[in-house]
Amino acid sequence: MVKIPNAQFEIWNASELRAKLLTAAVVVATLVFAWYSVSRQIGSMLAELTPPTQDDAREIATLAVSLAPGDPTARWLVATKEKETFTPESIENATRLFEDVIRHSPYDYRYWIELGRSYEQAERSENAEMAFRRAVELAPDYTFPHWQFGNFFLRENRTDEAFYELKRATERSLVYREQVFSLAWDYFDKDASKVESLAADAPDVRASLALFYAARNSPADSLRIWNTLPDDEKKNHPKIATTIAQGLHDKRFYTQALEFSKQSGLDPDAAAETVANAGFETFVGADESLFGWKVGRNDSKLDIGTDSVVKHSGARSIRLVFRGYAKPTLFNLGQIVIVRPSNRYRLSFWVRTENLRSGGPPLLQVANANDNKILGASQPFENGTSDWQQVSIDLPISDNCDGIIIRTARAYCGEECPIIGTLWYDDFTLTRQ
Repeated sequence: MVKIPNAQFEIWNASELRAKLLTAAVVVATLVFAWYSVSRQIGSMLAELTPPTQDDAREIATLAVSLAPGDPTARWLVATKEKETFTPESIENATRLFEDVIRHSPYDYRYWIELGRSYEQAERSENAEMAFRRAVELAPDYTFPHWQFGNFFLRENRTDEAFYELKRATERSLVYREQVFSLAWDYFDKDASKVESLAADAPDVRASLALFYAARNSPADSLRIWNTLPDDEKKNHPKIATTIAQGLHDKRFYTQALEFSKQSGLDPDAAAETVANAGFETFVGADESLFGWKVGRNDSKLDIGTDSVVKHSGARSIRLVFRGYAKPTLFNLGQIVIVRPSNRYRLSFWVRTENLRSGGPPLLQVANANDNKILGASQPFENGTSDWQQVSIDLPISDNCDGIIIRTARAYCGEECPIIGTLWYDDFTLTRQ
């Protein structure tokens, strides 16, 4: 039997011990690294998922920093909550915290903007300008830094520098474009020239500006800006044109609404001082039309449609068939026509009836589209049957009127007064006297 010396046992035991220690060290290092990585991820996740408006945001922000001390988002959340106190001490603390955020993430333009805001609150204008300028340098093609820098200059009453930055903000972003226009509109007391000085010289910017003016009840400016666009560029913005047309029509700016409606294709053949489709030769009642005949087909006891058999001239007329229609009002067929204020017009048309019977017969009425006041009306159409007759209505146009509503109405004869029979219209003409 061979005996192994004790010295050899000692060598083997020492080697085994070193291996175990090395393994343990690796395990500990792995656990430490894993804990550090996981805790940092948890801290970052908490900071990213917690909005500053959340009730416990301050506590979560403090925990996030303890878990991820090097994460800039966690430190940003702490700084943001500190700034909300609005005391001189809290603003200074917040500024130092934002400076710390920048040290951890010096190339994120968003943090430079936050630092600029904090400097401005602390009345350190030179530092604020430096921070905003650095944000623009880091993200020169982004809209947000230019918007923030321009607002800073505006608050400093440095309007030329503000204009330069704000104009850059209108180039690429529709959202900030609207905000820039609104800011200038309010700041310069609705001075269109100031607003336009902030608009980049690009077709889509000018189209947006036309929409902005229309929304601000400035129809003349809206049309003026729109007409600076070449025809091919106008075709690239059909939705804007139709939106403006509808908006101005709803606000009763009829003269400009007509131009947009024509150019957008809603009413390509409409013209001022002219009844559109006066002889009913084309389709009547298109939903998208603003200045054509509008037909209400919401009552089963009144049928309205063109007639190619009975007509005064041309190929068609319009026919209204009453089957016991009893409502006290009757505005189911009408059209808005553009007129010149402070003028006199004569509206003429041809009418025919058949077996018409009612205590409150139909009639043709013309109202001021701007305030709905009645300008003139025909006599109620006679009961019975009559061949084509021409009827004329003289219309004095007031100075607040640039549109008239031509519509079928009825004489009042009570809340329940039926009409039976048929009438036809044809060949409307409007003449300025």
